[in-house]
Amino acid sequence: MTDVTHRLNVQAILAELTLAEKAELLDGSDFWHTQPVERLGVPAIMVTDGPHGLRKQAASADHLGLNASVPATCFPPAAGIASSWDPALMRRVGAALGDECRAAEVAVLLGPGVNMKRSPLCGRNFEYLSEDPALAGELAAAMVEGVQSRGVGTSVKHFAANNQETDRMTVSAEIDERTLREIYLPAFERVVTGARPWTVMCSYNKINGVYASENRWLLNDVLRRDWGYEGLVVSDWGAVNERDKAVAAGLDLEMPASGGVGGRTVLDAVRAGTLSEADVDHAVANMLGLVAKAQAREPLDGFDADAHHALAHEAALASAVLLKNEGGVLPLDPGARGPVAVIGEFARSPRFQGAGSSQVDPTRVDSALDSLHAALDGTREVVFAPGFAIETLATDPALVDEAVRAAAAADVAVVFLGLPPSYESEGYDREHMDLPANQVALLRAVAAANPRVVVVLSNGSAVTVSDWEDEAQAVLEGWLLGQAGGAAIADLLLGVASPSGKLAETIPMRFQDNPTVGNFPGENRVVRYGEGLLIGYRWYDAHGLQVSYPFGHGLSYTSFAYSGLETEVLEDGARPRVLVRLTVENTGEVAGAEIVQLYVTDPQASAYRPEQELRAFARVALEPGQAKTVTLELGSRAFAYWDTGSGHTRRGAWVVEGGEFGLRVGASSRDIRLSGTVVLSGDETPAPLGVDSTAEDFLAHPAAGRWLRQRLEGTRMGARLLDGPHGRMMRAIPLVRLSRFPGAPFTEADLAEAARAFSPPA
Repeated sequence: MTDVTHRLNVQAILAELTLAEKAELLDGSDFWHTQPVERLGVPAIMVTDGPHGLRKQAASADHLGLNASVPATCFPPAAGIASSWDPALMRRVGAALGDECRAAEVAVLLGPGVNMKRSPLCGRNFEYLSEDPALAGELAAAMVEGVQSRGVGTSVKHFAANNQETDRMTVSAEIDERTLREIYLPAFERVVTGARPWTVMCSYNKINGVYASENRWLLNDVLRRDWGYEGLVVSDWGAVNERDKAVAAGLDLEMPASGGVGGRTVLDAVRAGTLSEADVDHAVANMLGLVAKAQAREPLDGFDADAHHALAHEAALASAVLLKNEGGVLPLDPGARGPVAVIGEFARSPRFQGAGSSQVDPTRVDSALDSLHAALDGTREVVFAPGFAIETLATDPALVDEAVRAAAAADVAVVFLGLPPSYESEGYDREHMDLPANQVALLRAVAAANPRVVVVLSNGSAVTVSDWEDEAQAVLEGWLLGQAGGAAIADLLLGVASPSGKLAETIPMRFQDNPTVGNFPGENRVVRYGEGLLIGYRWYDAHGLQVSYPFGHGLSYTSFAYSGLETEVLEDGARPRVLVRLTVENTGEVAGAEIVQLYVTDPQASAYRPEQELRAFARVALEPGQAKTVTLELGSRAFAYWDTGSGHTRRGAWVVEGGEFGLRVGASSRDIRLSGTVVLSGDETPAPLGVDSTAEDFLAHPAAGRWLRQRLEGTRMGARLLDGPHGRMMRAIPLVRLSRFPGAPFTEADLAEAARAFSPPA
């Protein structure tokens, strides 16, 4: 690639720009392009959606997917491809997306989305990866690496806590810092620190009362100071509230074009002295840096649509999840006698992507019905009955009767059910987790006619299955699988490939069991994240709730055995490194892929920790009888929690407490095959102390504890305070208050001096 500095000298251009030109550069020129500065040779560059396929609009532009876009490969959306648990696949998909962007002269692809699936009702869950930050972060980082390896930028989004569509432009997400640091920020952190995306897109919402676009703590303190980010921060389309405050907070580029309003606001603020030109220069330098990166790539003359479709098919195969398979009804035997009844309009008219800004105009679309006809041509008869119209919620007796007749005459009935497009979209949240009632009624009627029923689901968000799954011997969760999903489903049904996907989110027994009940979507434009750390499987584990299918679950047509768990501490102390090794063997008769999941527990923690947390995983492909050694590495963050402290004793840091940690290796979060422990010395740096630290805080500190015991020795206060369980109440009192008690053996000045002496240097 051409040297960036040969194309655009950022510092030289910055020195030549007028203040008015600087302000203009921080605004888009239209819906998808940045602002050029022709006299200095700064071109406009194009950015566009979306995470699972290019959505470049050739004519009139919009961000809701309403107007046509150029044909592009539609890969499985995040809800589907996340179930592959395959970073290498994500990297290859990313590279293909990068090539399609280059061929279309697009500089930045607006994705991936790594917001957590806090509630199953979020209307945009199809565009997000997981309820777990470790899984989402690893997959998203791989995608970013793939796209950017082709000289095209990415925009990890939506930063941060954009976990609902209701009031998304105005709602304030009220979240404590520990929950932010441990749940809602780590996926972004993994992408930013590991893959270095060219841009980060801020979200619409407020976080603890401050718009993300104006949130200096988020955009500067966390993103740039803590994570070392040096790229550009762009607004989501229409996310800027007050442009001058956004620049000061670290928001570089406003999109789309504001019609000059943003630029004038910046100019007026600089002239009024309420916004520093240094902040403007920093934003402009980031903007010029982005243009420089975009100019460094060479154009690409088209892309291989056939190869990309084949990759989309491979991705879809890896993404479907076999939830249940009773009696070995799957895979279907192509040579068996009797027709195959294919029922449900989704088999003929596949739903393969979500609605909104990520909607792609595919290069082609495979349907499961056509693919089954082609695969079984000459071997088994395929009989189709639509059963229902996708967007019609009322039961059609004629269509149901036709489906029942087809099922009754068939050896097996494959019923395609799912969510209509209107059920889930950007812009609004779902009202419930259920399939349409007319589809469930159809399933019951078909099952009454033929008990050999296989259900194939098409949905971008989790649906409840507990009230109808007994009607089916097998359930294949097909999510939204992109343009090649129909052929992939046919291959999985017929055993051409073995299912290998694992759930990236929990399927609860009931909507009422999910962690956000009572705290979603909020009221009066405020949503309280009352569940704290307990999102997804963390919640169901903490409350001992039965689920339909747990996080990480997924069946195969083969079986796997786990053995030989070994651990090795490579480094100890505040930043430990631990290797975990085990052997996985394919004990079945067909090739398959297993996803090995490693969960860490901290039963001795002084702070509350979830029951278990995913910390590493590996996808392993195995031939029948083949065994492989799997090695997983755990860094310090696998064992750490965010210690906020309290008052001026606040640490604001990741802490690894010394002690014994549990290691659980499994095929899902609730199918643990091997377990062990590792003992770590942890971070021995004591927490800082202050005069308002409690007696318990002082006593827990090695040196301060000795000091306090010496002061208390022989005193009435000491006898009470140190008296085992009877002194618990007194030990919880801040020492500055105890210093005022009659007979206290220390003063506030004594405490201040001790706190300075025993606290670690800042």
